[in-house]
Amino acid sequence: MQLSGIHHLTAVSADAPGNVRFYSKLLGLRLVKKTVNQDDVSAYHLFYADGVASPGSDITFFDFPALPEKRGNNTITRTGLRVNGAAALEYWRDRLTKAAVKVGDIADIDGRATLYFEDPEGQRLALVDDGGKGASHPWDRSPVPVEHQIRGLGPITMTVPELRPTDLVLTNVMNARPVRDYPHPESKGDGVHVYEMGEGGPAAELHVAVRPNLAPAQPGAGGVHHVAFRIPDADYDAWAARLKEMRIPNSGKVDRFWFRSLYFREPNGILFEIATDGPGFAVDEPLDRLGETLVLPPFLEDRRKEIEAGLTPL
Repeated sequence: MQLSGIHHLTAVSADAPGNVRFYSKLLGLRLVKKTVNQDDVSAYHLFYADGVASPGSDITFFDFPALPEKRGNNTITRTGLRVNGAAALEYWRDRLTKAAVKVGDIADIDGRATLYFEDPEGQRLALVDDGGKGASHPWDRSPVPVEHQIRGLGPITMTVPELRPTDLVLTNVMNARPVRDYPHPESKGDGVHVYEMGEGGPAAELHVAVRPNLAPAQPGAGGVHHVAFRIPDADYDAWAARLKEMRIPNSGKVDRFWFRSLYFREPNGILFEIATDGPGFAVDEPLDRLGETLVLPPFLEDRRKEIEAGLTPL
């Protein structure tokens, strides 16, 4: 029983309209689902993905009126976004620079050409050359040319003070494979340990940075809420049973309507989710109309007027 890769990553924004402008208009991602946080319906939950809302392409945001994140340990610290080739990275460096985005230089990180940058709220992102590995599903209405569009997520980097507790969960519970390590690109003397899932490659990698001298982070806007890992729909019950049998404290089965989830925290408190690939975002909207209106799961539909009244227009 294997995780097949990254399913989605959910972060925090305190500026939903600005978030839409950045991720849809500048990064060219498709807003595939405009809904609310199912546990706090006063907040938007915005999903951005590729042209067909593929699992593994979603970066999502909760819109909370939060102060900025105080950076530190025990959290997810950078989100990789995959592109194909050196020309794509050059395109993105120019595009982001012209938009006055905080952007670094193209660098070799873990053997892949990578461009670090941040969104306006300080969300740490990276464009990573994946060499065109795997399928891509461009969005025909993106402002970004097809050949340079973001293809999906990965790798994801988290930061912890000590490797061993996290390693035990990744290898013994989640069946991830440790494959290599490399020097931390921003913290001399510290290292990053790479774990892969499924067929491997950047879409199926979790990078664990170990920084023992870093103080714990304080959550907020510009930070990450959780990372989710992909499983086939047919494996959901088995994963729920596995967590129970191994006595891993967890949420139990949670039906998010567009996918089904299991939540638990690794030993440093970072929230992990295991999520099914299906049924997908087109289960309640036509594929060519995704993200155009506020959509609620059936169990919230009878509260629509109340929910809409509490949301800031986008």
